[in-house]
Amino acid sequence: MTHNRHKLLLEEFTLCIDEKRYYDAHEVLEEIWYPRRFEKSDEMNLLKGFINASVSFELVKRGREKPSQKAWNTYLKYRPLLYKVESPFLNEYHSLARAVEKLKNTHTV
Repeated sequence: MTHNRHKLLLEEFTLCIDEKRYYDAHEVLEEIWYPRRFEKSDEMNLLKGFINASVSFELVKRGREKPSQKAWNTYLKYRPLLYKVESPFLNEYHSLARAVEKLKNTHTV
């Protein structure tokens, strides 16, 4: 995947979150993560965390609070990787974290 495509998908994820299209947000990041899912990579684990954050929001929309909390906890498990991962997309990852955490904290899923 090209650098530009990767960056575009991260931007699309944020747009989907802003528009409350959480299932679509999940699908967008899976385009990056899925082909590389077997890598032992902090970056891929961080992406898995963001995917789980969007899944958590989608589950809230569907009234499934307990599975939503489980998915959110998976996001929280991988969140510390923001301070460990080496990536040219680090600024974008911090932006994604701010977006999902703002949404979680405002309870406007």
